[in-house]
Amino acid sequence: MRTGEPLPAVGEVLASLATGLWHWSTATGLVTVDAEAARLLGLPAEEAVLTEAQARARLHPVDWNEITGVVQLAVAEGTLAEVRIRIMDDQGRVVRVARSRSKPSFDPELRAYELIGTLQEVTEPRPGTPAGRTTVTGDWRRSREAFLLDAGRALAEARSTEEVLRVAAALSMPGFSPDGLAVFGVEGDRLTVIGHHGQKEREEDPFTQMSLQTDYPAAEVVRTGRAVYLSSPGQYKERYPLTWPLASHFGRQSWAFLPLTVAGRTMGAWMAAFTYPVAFTPDERSVLTTVARMLAQALTRAGAAETQRELTDGLQRSMLPTLGPEIPGMTLAARYIPTGGGLQVGGDWYDVIPLPGGASRTASEGGRFALVIGDVQGHDVRAAGLMGQLRIALRAYASEGHRPDAVLSRASRFFHGLTHTGDADAPADPRFATCLYVEVDPVTGILETARAGHLDPAVRMTDGTVLVRATAGGLPLGIDPDSDYPTTRLALEPGEALMLCTDGLLETGGHDLDTGWGRVRKTLEAHEGDLEELADALVQAVHGPSSHHTTGPLADRREDDIAVVLLSRHASPARPSGRRTMLTVAQAEPERVAEARQQLRELLHDWPCADQVDSAVLLVSETLTNVLVHTDADALLVAEVTGPPGARRIRIEVTDTSDDLPHKRSPGELASSGRGLILIELLANAWGVSPRGQGKSIWFELYEPPADAVPGAPVSGGAV
Repeated sequence: MRTGEPLPAVGEVLASLATGLWHWSTATGLVTVDAEAARLLGLPAEEAVLTEAQARARLHPVDWNEITGVVQLAVAEGTLAEVRIRIMDDQGRVVRVARSRSKPSFDPELRAYELIGTLQEVTEPRPGTPAGRTTVTGDWRRSREAFLLDAGRALAEARSTEEVLRVAAALSMPGFSPDGLAVFGVEGDRLTVIGHHGQKEREEDPFTQMSLQTDYPAAEVVRTGRAVYLSSPGQYKERYPLTWPLASHFGRQSWAFLPLTVAGRTMGAWMAAFTYPVAFTPDERSVLTTVARMLAQALTRAGAAETQRELTDGLQRSMLPTLGPEIPGMTLAARYIPTGGGLQVGGDWYDVIPLPGGASRTASEGGRFALVIGDVQGHDVRAAGLMGQLRIALRAYASEGHRPDAVLSRASRFFHGLTHTGDADAPADPRFATCLYVEVDPVTGILETARAGHLDPAVRMTDGTVLVRATAGGLPLGIDPDSDYPTTRLALEPGEALMLCTDGLLETGGHDLDTGWGRVRKTLEAHEGDLEELADALVQAVHGPSSHHTTGPLADRREDDIAVVLLSRHASPARPSGRRTMLTVAQAEPERVAEARQQLRELLHDWPCADQVDSAVLLVSETLTNVLVHTDADALLVAEVTGPPGARRIRIEVTDTSDDLPHKRSPGELASSGRGLILIELLANAWGVSPRGQGKSIWFELYEPPADAVPGAPVSGGAV
């Protein structure tokens, strides 16, 4: 060409250099090729428009995956995308190797890529030769770095050996990918197969429990810690003639056996097998070595995690009881959710203990039994160990027939001895434990409770109302070896359900005890299924997807373990639906009058007339105070709401063991007492005094006003 003559067309120049031109738009899914590019793809030498599927069918599947990764990387870096691709014929054989260079762009609105590039045939090193990749084999190093980053991330996220093997089998190495994988481990002097991919089931049998002295590549890798690369069947047969017959029927052409090394120790070997010849150039060996190192670390992490899970499961199974056989007239359900400790096991526990009875009956025969729930301070292995010892001690004391207060007193002394004594090698580690001990009589529904710094129990009544049952309590176990634990008697009526829980159920999700109780109470009152479904619903309320909508104000608080026990008494067809509460106020505990007022307000939380609620609270306070002031006996309060909505009745009884009957007085203007019966007569719809065999009971009733009554209207008295 002379100076001044026009330049030839770009297409002519590219054709003279045996370089094809192509255009690919992912928005349309079409690939346009000129005549030279079509020829290189094994198509007739003429311009053509192909679908992505037609173009993909002409390329090796591994190379197609590499193209997509390199294109994304080039767009992110603003550089050219350069890859090596193998062209396949209709029989799946490689007919040539080509280099593709392109400048990709990305349309964010269409979320599509558009590429214009060239295609040129290159010379591939002969399989089995040490020739390295030439500089025209594509952007190998960038592709390798992207692959290793993805592989490292995927292996790091694997949490089990099975998941690690699945990730390893899915790795698509840049330019070459094995179709057969095997991971070998070591047990004593034997080689074992941890997992494999690309082989049929039972085909690994000849390689399982193979001696490390066997003339097999994986065994040699474990013995020496050095990798073995076999580029052809001939090399394999020449170096390992004894085991070649075991590998020959798999039809592979190249093999790489690499050591799995962690902290300088060879823990096994990794085999990557190929159905096509691989030269194992320095770049390819570098990739395989790096993957083997990441695989070894991932397997070590997964093995440690699985060992930890097995330890956790074993601890949980050994420390948490089964609920045992069915209890006549009652149903039990329990859940334990570890969330706090590193080993996923902490100091929370529950137990069900059959108690010795007069008729020597077990719980399954209708005899008495005890429910225990507690929480040892801490979220570590020591907390779990202390919990196990404390649970055994409580079971032993209860099985000896001690009352609830004696059981907790002995347990506190035992736990104090465990945590407050030590020597130079094992210094003291003072800790405490909260506990709630409930002795249950299935026949009568009577509950004898003793509490050591734990949460009060809650009762779900037959109409769905939930009340916290205030119980007397003492210090947590282990603080004072001489602590006293007073008992409280409660009654579980037919159709009611008792809930015992640790503070993790309430405080999970950043809640404090008040806000957490509000969330749990809604679940208890709204649920209509059986007890097992209710237990699941409580866990889902604090750990399920819906719990994220009720996050508490203390979101940075560490999550705690959860233990919850539910006990329900079967409903009686003859007993109408309603709600009922009982409370004992001892002479030495006048402060419990305030608890009685609070329980009554909770019992009447949905009563439509606020004035009647205030009247009921005032009268309860007056009657309880009269017993404490004018007698030497304790007072028993029983409050009950019965009847259908709109026509309900409140009946409240205060019983004591004194034979002195109350009578009306005419107090002067400045008198400080004597108005109790006058108030009852004015505020109650009905009232009376009933003598008992020992003592008496004073009762009064309030009736729910009609729906059309004016809220807050005064209620006329109606003495009987």
